[in-house]
Amino acid sequence: MDRATFACSTAFFRDFGNSSPAAFPGGQVDFIDKADSFSYSDFFRDYLIPNHPCVFSAKFTEDWGSRRTWVTWDGKPNFEHLLQHFGEAVVPVAKCDVREYNSNPKEQLPFREFLEYWREYIRNGHRSPRGCLYLKDWHLSRAFPEQDVYSTPVYFSSDWLNEYWDAAAGDDFRFVYMGPKGSWTPFHADVFRSYSWSANVCGRKRWLLYPAGQEEFLKDCHGNLPFDVTAPELRDPRIYPRSSQSQPPLEIIQEAGEIVFIPSGWHHQVHNLEDAISIDHNWVNGCNVAVMWCFLQDELAAVQREISQWKEPMDDWHLQCQLIMKSCTGIDYKEFYNFLKVIAENRISILEKGLDEECCSRNNPKAAISALGMLHAVFDLKRTVKVLSSLSANEDFRKLDLAPLSPAPEVLLQHLESAIDTALL
Repeated sequence: MDRATFACSTAFFRDFGNSSPAAFPGGQVDFIDKADSFSYSDFFRDYLIPNHPCVFSAKFTEDWGSRRTWVTWDGKPNFEHLLQHFGEAVVPVAKCDVREYNSNPKEQLPFREFLEYWREYIRNGHRSPRGCLYLKDWHLSRAFPEQDVYSTPVYFSSDWLNEYWDAAAGDDFRFVYMGPKGSWTPFHADVFRSYSWSANVCGRKRWLLYPAGQEEFLKDCHGNLPFDVTAPELRDPRIYPRSSQSQPPLEIIQEAGEIVFIPSGWHHQVHNLEDAISIDHNWVNGCNVAVMWCFLQDELAAVQREISQWKEPMDDWHLQCQLIMKSCTGIDYKEFYNFLKVIAENRISILEKGLDEECCSRNNPKAAISALGMLHAVFDLKRTVKVLSSLSANEDFRKLDLAPLSPAPEVLLQHLESAIDTALL
């Protein structure tokens, strides 16, 4: 991060607080053609901070191993290569023709069986008695770290989610998707209202994107979001009384090799126009960590409303609310504190010890943030302090048993503020 971008980001979050402007001007999604004329600071300033989408050309992925070996000469999935290298894996597969709680139910299948199904599906004119199956959310990089699949573009390298979960939980938010023509993902926003990026290894996709806040107009008379925003009933005012007030979606046709950047909190729906393989990351950083915090507060409030009748008779009601929220979202307030603490301590380490030149893993976010420089570490600390201050003052957080947290939130805040002051001297 250069000094101009640091100043710009500091001014932006001073003026707009914890959120980005809701409007998306122009209705056109920018196309980034060449890496040599587009810097990390350009992306940070023009897309991350204002929370706007963009598309990167296939030039940004042309050196990926997956684009060389997972694809045949005519741009189709290389089933033989995939079978040879990953055939014994067990993968999560969604049933696109079945709706279950506004999503598609999943089953675990041997990857070999899924590839056999996919080939048969193609031979039968993209039809099958089993319906349309879609391999989703496969942690391939975690399962096969030795494989030369891809390298995370520098623009997406400030990645707090994977930095934390790599170290703390042995989990990650890096996924591979594979599906036949006609497979799709229903209308949704990403986990924790994170950013996401999605790179097509092969095939074409159609994206329908709605800026954050537009989803409120798409709720039905019961307050539920639609499963499919292309369904004709969305135009029925008796079912969706406010749908006419929503902006039309931004539509993107993503070609092979291209990367789509999806802003934080934007709801979207995705259709595979051809047999397709993609690599996806969910990620949070200093620009949208406050959005994640707002999402967690909304989720807890929803849980509290659902079990409000048990508040008086249940001694540990507040703890039970946290447990339910974690079962639904994957995180509770105390783990969110630990998440912020780990990020903050890593940034302080950068400021105290200098940049780490030895880390060179292709998809290592801790190494990547070191490479982004000292000012980026300071920016991250400033954003962490902002959100940690809000968390520490939160009434629901303060009602929890905070004694096991080390250091205590107020001690950590003092340490972070001191580190920022020292760095800016």
